[in-house]
Amino acid sequence: QVQLVESGGGSVQAGGSLRLSCACTTSGRTFDTYVMHWFRQVPGKERESVAAINWSGDSTQYADSVKGRFTISRDNAKNTVLLQMNSLKPEDTAVYYCAAGSRWRIDTYSTYDIDYWGKGTLVTVSS
Repeated sequence: QVQLVESGGGSVQAGGSLRLSCACTTSGRTFDTYVMHWFRQVPGKERESVAAINWSGDSTQYADSVKGRFTISRDNAKNTVLLQMNSLKPEDTAVYYCAAGSRWRIDTYSTYDIDYWGKGTLVTVSS
């Protein structure tokens, strides 16, 4: 079992920055055996992958829409994963979800790759 708790969402003007944090509690398997993700969802649309990071943190993957602006990182000693979001745009407005899975892939992740979800944190970017 894995419990994921996101924090750091809020409201910001376009061009600003936010940092999302996800605290992970595991039982049975250790944190560093999970591929960690950030997804986001806008009402009426499918949940989409934003970023992923592998078990050791030395490989990352980003959606084209956030490349060069967002950075995912993890601290296996603290069981946390971060998403640093810079140069935010109004189209980044969404509920952001922390997620855990087991598979590393080079193509786009979907919700089918995810074993555990957090409850989400809202990010609102105003123009």
